[in-house]
Amino acid sequence: MYLVRTPSLVKPLARDFVWSIPTSEQELYITFDDGPTPGVTDTALDILKKYEAKATFFCLGKNVVEHPALYQRILNEGHSIGNHSWDHPDGWKTSDISYLKNALRAGQHIQSGLFRPPYGRITLSQAKALRKKYQLIMWTVLSADFDPAVSPEKCLTNVLSNIDNGSIIVFHDSLKAKKNMLYALEESLKFFCEEGYTLRPITSP
Repeated sequence: MYLVRTPSLVKPLARDFVWSIPTSEQELYITFDDGPTPGVTDTALDILKKYEAKATFFCLGKNVVEHPALYQRILNEGHSIGNHSWDHPDGWKTSDISYLKNALRAGQHIQSGLFRPPYGRITLSQAKALRKKYQLIMWTVLSADFDPAVSPEKCLTNVLSNIDNGSIIVFHDSLKAKKNMLYALEESLKFFCEEGYTLRPITSP
C-alpha cells in the first residue's frame, strides 16, 4: 500500500526527513529512483533537456557501477544525484548494520550528501545514523508509475492534482515503470512549462 500524497500530519512526526523544499516561488523538484537504467534513464534525460528542466536522480550503487557512462551523463547535463542504497533493501526488514553497510557501499560510487531510503522504509535508528552523513529526502507526491495497475494517464493525474510550490515529485527510471513514467514525465513537464514553473535539482547541503 502507498499514498500518492504524503499527509501533512506525517511531516511533523518525521522531522529528520525532507518532504518538500520551502519556497514561495513556482518551483518544483522532480526526482527519479532506481536508475540509471539504459533505455529508460537516457530517454528521461532527453525529455528533461527538451523542456530545459533539471532533476535529481537517486541512484542504486550497483547500477552506477554497471552503467558509468549513463551516470556520468546525468552529471554532465546539470542534474543532481543522490544515494538510493546499493541494491534497494527494505529498511524495515534489514538489520541496522546491514542497512548502513549497504548505503555506505553505494556512497563509495555516488558522491552526494542526499539519501532516499528504498520504498521510503527506514527505521529511526537507521535514519539517525545516516543523518550524520546525509540529508534524508522523501517526497510530497508519488506518481505511482511503478504500479502495473495504474495507467499512464492516472500517473499524470497523480502528479498534477497534488503539487504545490516546492513539491518533491517521485518518478522511477526503471524498466518496470518505463511506460508510465515516460508518458507522465513528458506531459507533466509540458504542463509545468505552460504554467511557468521552474524545475530545479535538489542540492546537497
